[in-house]
This record gives sequence, structure tokens and C-alpha cells, in this order.
Amino acid sequence: MKKIRKAVFPVAGLGSRFLPATKAQPKEMLPIVDKPLIQYAVEEAIAAGATDLVFITGRNKRAIEDHFDTVYELESELEAAGKTRLLELVRNVIPSHVNCIFIRQSAPLGLGHAVLCARPVVGDEPFMVLLADDFMDVDAGQKPVLAQMVDVYDEEGSSVLAVHEVPLAETKQYGIVSIDPYKTDIEKVNSIVEKPKPEDAPSTLAVVGRYILTNRIFDCLTKIGKGAGGEIQLTDGIAALMEKERVLAYRYAGQRYDCGSKLGYLQATLAMGLKHPETGEEFAKYIKQFQ
Repeated sequence: MKKIRKAVFPVAGLGSRFLPATKAQPKEMLPIVDKPLIQYAVEEAIAAGATDLVFITGRNKRAIEDHFDTVYELESELEAAGKTRLLELVRNVIPSHVNCIFIRQSAPLGLGHAVLCARPVVGDEPFMVLLADDFMDVDAGQKPVLAQMVDVYDEEGSSVLAVHEVPLAETKQYGIVSIDPYKTDIEKVNSIVEKPKPEDAPSTLAVVGRYILTNRIFDCLTKIGKGAGGEIQLTDGIAALMEKERVLAYRYAGQRYDCGSKLGYLQATLAMGLKHPETGEEFAKYIKQFQ
């Protein structure tokens, strides 16, 4: 069984819920304390074993490519000023053994289309998909969510979807699965539907932005055509994949923040601000006045 070494980051979305902040910068570059969302996702992928990072980009996304590139002028200034710690932070954004690959998504044709754009790089290997605005936090000493999922894949050899329970009223915002019991925290998916109305939802178990997929998903995405909203939906591709092979749902250990929404972004900033070694203690004192 092939090891998972490639991670796909669909980052071509417009980020319209954060306008005007995202008018001239990608939503994935919004910072949580001192790192952009996309860097947290990249670090999670690398911790899970990824060595090839495939960014599916669009117009106005150049800042992402620049962030992961070498900035010689900045490094020279930091070195000349003796700011060693900051210099190391800048130089270590991407480890030397990791490759960054950027592919332009020609048109906004959906998440499924974005994943399909990665096919020339991924080839016949299994791969990870990460949505950077689904921010995943774990407790100290706990494996990152994607590393947990890689462990499931290594044991089971099947595609794995990260899932968690949502209120019934929110099912219209997610891909929703119905499941059959299998193992602790792992279930077999027997159906998946994109953003069902609450009265039509098969369950309240929602798929969130972490996936491990086998390469057979590419043929499925090619054949399904356009779905809801005139886009190629990854959910529809996964439904087609289930006709060919088993797909598992994994109830991950960790906290997910929807940083595609203003409230989720603020919640993540609060949580990470309290954890940050430079800000945590003073920040905790500050917010007590609001309690």
C-alpha cells in the first residue's frame, strides 16, 4: 500500500464572507495570532507525512505563493539586524525536504473541480485534501487531525472523511453522511449528500475540511459532471467512489473552528491567543474584564 505523500490545498475561493478584508488578499492569508490560516494547514499536512504540497489557486492568490517562497531581502535585513529568532521563523516556513507546487484553477467550478486539477501531480497515489478555513486545533501531546486520519488509512487502506456532529438546523451547510458502525471513532459511510435541508438530512454527522482519498476519486469526478450550483461537487464524487470501494468516516479528536465565518474566525483567534506562549498569560488577564 502506497504511503500518503501529497497534500492538496484548494485555495481558489473568493472569501466573500470576509469582504472587504479579502478584496486584495486571500482569505487563507488571514492570520490567527501570527501565522496565516494556510500555514497552519500546511504544518498539519507536513506533520502527517506530506512532502509535496499542491496548491490549487486562482486570481488574486499570489500572496500564498509569495508566503511560501524565499524572500531574500527580508532575510538579509533580519540577518543584518541580528534578529536571529525572526530569521529562523521566516526560513522555516517550509522545511527543505518539502516541495510546493502551484496549479491555477481556470474557472470557479467547485471543490470537486479543484481536486481534479491536482490529478497530474497526484497521479496514482492516495492523497490528502485540506480546506484551510477549517482550522483544526488539538490538545498538547495529541496528534494533529490529519495525522490521526493517516493512521486510519494505514490500518484500513480506505478513503477517510473527517466528521463531527452538527445541530440539525446546520445540516444545510455541510456534506452529511449516514453511517454503519464499524470501530471506535470509525464508521462505514453508506451515503453522502451535499447540504441537505434539515428535514431531508440522513443524519447530523457532517464532513469537515479534511479528507484522505484514493486516486480512484479522479475518475469519479471526471464522470459525474456538474452538480449543485453548476459546480463539480466533491461530495458527488465521493458518492460515486462509494460504488467502487469502501469509504470511512472518522470522528477525530480535536476542536474545529469554521474560519470561513466571522464568528468561527474570532473563536479560533481567541483560543490560539490564549495558547500562544507570547500572549497567553496577558491575554487571559485582559479578557477577564469582559466576563
